[in-house]
Amino acid sequence: MFQPPLRTEGSGPLTLSGLMVLLGNKTHRKNMKMKTVKSAIALSVITAFSAASLMAGDMKEDMMHDGAMMKNGKMMMMKDGKTMAMKHTMTMSDGTKVMKDGKVMMKDGKTMMLKDGEMVMMDGKMMMMKDGKMMEMQP
Repeated sequence: MFQPPLRTEGSGPLTLSGLMVLLGNKTHRKNMKMKTVKSAIALSVITAFSAASLMAGDMKEDMMHDGAMMKNGKMMMMKDGKTMAMKHTMTMSDGTKVMKDGKVMMKDGKTMMLKDGEMVMMDGKMMMMKDGKMMEMQP
């Protein structure tokens, strides 16, 4: 039985080396597609973890600013990035109490009055605004 030689478009008879090249190209294309898919998956995972850690960082940043602050002679409460007028006494996690008139009673019983720009964090640390930055202060 006669079989005509395999041919590719515009070329002579297909040889064994030509067949290997064609098969190699298909395998190469398949490998490239797999690498592309793997790269896309890796990039998606990295992006998801980056976004999650940024959001966690934002939450920590918001928590760092939670507390009570004297601003323009009025006591303000900061919670979750929102500032509102303080309506009642706040008890911080260390037992420090901040009254809505700006009076602070430390856990040891000492009292002081907050001045403009001074703040008591939720953990009881005293902070003050200096040159646009929050700095820890000694009570």
